[in-house]
Amino acid sequence: MAIKIDNIALVGNPNSGKSTVFNQLTGLNQHVGNYPGVTVDKKEGVCKLTNHTKIKVTDLPGTYSLYPRSKDEAVVKDLLQNPQHPDYPDLIVVVADSSNLERNLLLFTQIYDLKIPTILALNMTDLSEKKGIQINYEKLSEMFGNLPVLPMNGRKGEGIQALKDAIVGYQTPEKHFPFVETQALATANDTTPEAPPTMFTSAAESGFSTTTQGQTEETRQRFEKIRQMLRFVIDKKTTTKTEAKFTQKIDQVVTHPIAGYLLFLGILLVIFQAIYAFAEIPMNLIDQVFLSLSQWTKSVLPSGSFTNLIAEGVIPGIGGVVIFVPQIVLLFSFIVILEETGYMARIVFIMDRLMRPFGLSGKSVVPMISSVACAIPAVMATRTIDNWKDRIITILVTPLMSCSARLPVYTLLIALVVPDKVLWGVFNLKGLVLLGLYVLGLVMALAVAFIMRIIIKTNSRSFLVLELPSYKLPRWRNIIITLWEKTRLFVWEAGKIILAISIILWVLASYGPGNRMASAVKAIDKPTTTDKKILDSYEKKVSAAKLENSYIGIMGKIIEPVISPLGYDWKIGIALITSFAAREVFVGSMATIYSVGADFESDQSLIERLRAEKHANGKPVYSLATGLSLMVFYAFAMQCLSTLAIVRRETKSWKWPLIQLVYMTGLAYISALLVYQLF
Repeated sequence: MAIKIDNIALVGNPNSGKSTVFNQLTGLNQHVGNYPGVTVDKKEGVCKLTNHTKIKVTDLPGTYSLYPRSKDEAVVKDLLQNPQHPDYPDLIVVVADSSNLERNLLLFTQIYDLKIPTILALNMTDLSEKKGIQINYEKLSEMFGNLPVLPMNGRKGEGIQALKDAIVGYQTPEKHFPFVETQALATANDTTPEAPPTMFTSAAESGFSTTTQGQTEETRQRFEKIRQMLRFVIDKKTTTKTEAKFTQKIDQVVTHPIAGYLLFLGILLVIFQAIYAFAEIPMNLIDQVFLSLSQWTKSVLPSGSFTNLIAEGVIPGIGGVVIFVPQIVLLFSFIVILEETGYMARIVFIMDRLMRPFGLSGKSVVPMISSVACAIPAVMATRTIDNWKDRIITILVTPLMSCSARLPVYTLLIALVVPDKVLWGVFNLKGLVLLGLYVLGLVMALAVAFIMRIIIKTNSRSFLVLELPSYKLPRWRNIIITLWEKTRLFVWEAGKIILAISIILWVLASYGPGNRMASAVKAIDKPTTTDKKILDSYEKKVSAAKLENSYIGIMGKIIEPVISPLGYDWKIGIALITSFAAREVFVGSMATIYSVGADFESDQSLIERLRAEKHANGKPVYSLATGLSLMVFYAFAMQCLSTLAIVRRETKSWKWPLIQLVYMTGLAYISALLVYQLF
C-alpha cells in the first residue's frame, strides 16, 4: 500500500556515513537548529525527488541503540516513540555500514519492530567490497517482508538516485514479522504474560525495557538472531588485507606516543602558516572594497547624519566581519579535511593519553577539539560524557580553547604589532604567534582542569570508547557543503550582532550630553592658514575632541583607570565592553570607533589608522606590549553571552556559568597585566 511521504528521517550509527547521505540528498538546502526543549543539534534540509516533489529530510543524531545513553540518543528514542512529535517521520531511512553489518543491524531491527515505514540503505559498499564481503540484498530484503534494501556509496553519490526512487515508490510491506520474540522482555517491562512477545507493538505503544537486565537480554537476543541471519546473506571471500595493513602502518606513526604528537603539531603549524600565506591577498582586497564603498557613500549621498551612519558605522561594521571570511574558510577547510580523511579520530585517540593525567575524560577531547570552531556546539557535545565531574570540568575549560571568533581578533592584533619576518627561511613569525595562541589556550585549559579536578570531588571514573574509521580521500562535495554552512553561520550570526552594535556605537560616538562636544571643539584654536598639513592636524584634533566628549568617550574614560595597567586606553576599553556580547565584535567596534569622523579620502585601512594612533606623550597606542597583552586577554576571557547561555541550559543552573565568567575574566586580567608589565 502506498503512503504519502512529506518528511523522512535519516537514522544510523556514528561513522555510518549518514551525514554524507544527508548532504547528497539536500545539497545546500539545509540548516541547523535545535530540537524543541533541548540543546541537541537538529539538521534539516529539503530534497527534490524524481517526481519533482520536495520533502523534508531530518538528519537525526547518531546512535547505536534505542536504549539511550546520552541526550543525543534520547532525542532519537523520544522522537520515534511519539507520533505527535513535530519531527515524527513518514518514512525512516536507516543508513548502515555494510562493512560492519552485525553491529549496525542492531539499531535497524529495533526500528523495524517500531513498524514505522523503513528503508535500509547499506552504505560504504566500497569498503565492504575491499574486505571481500558480498551481500545478498534480495535475501536480506525477504527476511524483513520485502522491505527495500539498497546498496550505496554515499561519498561518491552512488545509490542516491535509487534511494530517491525507492522513496517515491515506497509500498508498505504486506506482512510484518516481529524480529524479537521473548517473554523475558515482557517480564522486564512488567507487562502481562498475554502481552505480545515482541519488544515493540506499534510506534504509539512501544515499550522499552526499564531495567538493565531487560535491555541486556533484548540486545543479546537481537545479536544472536542477527548472526544467524547474516550466515545466509553474507559471503565473505578470502582477500588480501592490503588496506588493513596500510592503515596499520600509518597508525603506527599517527598514534605513536611521541611521533603522533609531533605529527599533530606539524599539521597545526602548516595550517596556521597557510592561513597567513593564502588569506592575506583576499583580505587586503576585501578591506579596500569596503574602504572604497565608504568613500563612494560619502561622495554620492548628501552630507548628514544618515550618510555618516552608513559610511562610518554600518559599512565598517560589516567589513569587520567579511574581511575575515578567507581565514575562517581556510581554518574550517583544514578541519573538515582532517575529519573526512579519518585523521581527526586519531587526534582524539592520542589526546586521550595527554588529558587523563589532568583529570579530563577521553570523551572530553571531542568537545575541546570542536571548540576550535565554536564553543557553543562544543559545550553541547559534552552530553556524551557520562561522568558528572568530567562533564562539568570539560564545560568549564572548553571555552579556553581558541575558537573561530577569536581568530579575527588575533589576526588584527598580530598584523598590528608582530613584524613580518620569516624565521629560518621557512616559518612566518606571524603564523608562529598565531599557533602559539592556540597552544596557549590548550595549555591553560589543561592547567585549569587539573585544579578543578582537585576542587571538585567524586569517586566515579570514565572510559573512552572510540572507533577508528578507515582512511579515506576527502570528497569535495562534502567539504564545500560544510564550508558553506559554517561560513554562512559565521557571517550571518556574527554579522547581525556586529551590525547592531556598530549602529549603537556610531550613535554613542557621534553625540554627547548637552553642548559638551561643541565646547571641546571651541577650545581648539582654529588655524588661519591655508596650509593643508596644518588644516589636517586641526581636523584630527577636532575629531578626537568630539569622540572623547561623546557618550562613548565618557564611558571609556570611566573604565580607563581599571584597564590602563594593562596598557589599554579608553577606546580599547569600549571595544572590550562591546565584545563581551561576542569576541569578534572587537574588530567591528574598533572599525566603527576609528571610522567616526575619519577622512576616507586618505585611503587609510583600519590597520593603518590603528598604527597611527598615539598617546598624549607621542608613543604609539598599539605597541608590542599592548598588542600581546590584548591577545592574551582575548585568549582567556569569557566574552560570549551565547556560550554562557548554553552552559546555563546544559547545567540547569546559573552557578556554573557565573563561576566560568568570574574565573576566566580574572584569569584574563591577571595574565594580560603580567604580559604587559613583562614586555
